[in-house]
Amino acid sequence: MGGVIEFLMFGLVAAAAGLLLRRKHRQRQAAGPPAGIPCMARRPAGEGRWRPGRVHADGAGPRWEPARGPAVPLAGARAAAVRAPSVREGLSINPGSRIVACAAADGGPDVEIAVMALDLRELLDALPR
Repeated sequence: MGGVIEFLMFGLVAAAAGLLLRRKHRQRQAAGPPAGIPCMARRPAGEGRWRPGRVHADGAGPRWEPARGPAVPLAGARAAAVRAPSVREGLSINPGSRIVACAAADGGPDVEIAVMALDLRELLDALPR
């Protein structure tokens, strides 16, 4: 008898979790795709870890918004070079992506932004050259 009760409780918990996940999925679909260009960036260039985020180019000027942490303005940065990732970088980012090196005009640290090849043109249009 104890096994039946445990089985029923497990079924109820699984059904409740399924309903909650389904509701959350519907809310995300109704909101639409997130704005911005999905990317990975590291600052300063050539050092540190690649961090996920999105590049936004709107009225506030271009900026990189990491998944965690404050936004990094890119208004003073210009796209200096585009290259493919090295073998070592390909282990932490998608090897099919392209890396845009952005030089800071104000003397701050340079930024490297990795985007997928299909999003490269949109990123280059958002940044000054």
